[in-house]
Amino acid sequence: MPSLTALIADDEALLASDLADRLAALWPELRIIGVAKNGIEAIAQMNQHQPDFAFLDIRMPGLTGLQVASSAQTTRVIFVTAFDEYAVQAFENSAVDYLLKPVSDARLAQCVVRLQQRNHADLTKLAQSMTPATATPYLQWLTSSLGETTRLIAIEEVRYFQATEKYTEVVTAHGRHLIRSSLKELLPQLNPQRFAQIHRSYIVCLPAVAKIERDILGRHSVYLKDCADVLPLSRSHAAQFKQM
Repeated sequence: MPSLTALIADDEALLASDLADRLAALWPELRIIGVAKNGIEAIAQMNQHQPDFAFLDIRMPGLTGLQVASSAQTTRVIFVTAFDEYAVQAFENSAVDYLLKPVSDARLAQCVVRLQQRNHADLTKLAQSMTPATATPYLQWLTSSLGETTRLIAIEEVRYFQATEKYTEVVTAHGRHLIRSSLKELLPQLNPQRFAQIHRSYIVCLPAVAKIERDILGRHSVYLKDCADVLPLSRSHAAQFKQM
């Protein structure tokens, strides 16, 4: 079985070399077929070698990574960039991942796990062998699909999650979106310093909490900053807020 191949494109040679070395350590079977220093070279090498994957910087001389990605046929694209404002465009270009520089070892390992669809058992063993310092990072982005439209939601924008009958509603300052993940699935993926479950149907962003009030019947309510919604706080979850 032929080995999988990858192209790296980055106008910063040291970063490209570092990424190649780290990929080699995490995924020895992956063969780097070329390193391009600009978008034009990237397209030329992609057309010549037809790699399985391309790790593309976005801001490059000649052509941007987004322009390079638009010409990809069978190559699966992973963007590696210092700029988060291109994320929506990236996923519209069918990116399979979006890595923000500086890319931590944990985040790169998570990307490898996503990309490597074969030898799944070996990758699971790799993830389990990672030290706590390089454990799988918390969610940074959510995707919400409606019809043919897919929206990218930064986790920093989320005010709270609310469970509905079939979906989970993601509430931000700018709107409401539906995702298929349940609260039970989401909670372990969220940073516990930023998110907490306050009710069986709600997870709230802690920095978004303005105050907590208790009525004469002993029921607690959570009030949010810059948001008119009032959320219930169940007794079983109220203890964690005593210091607020």
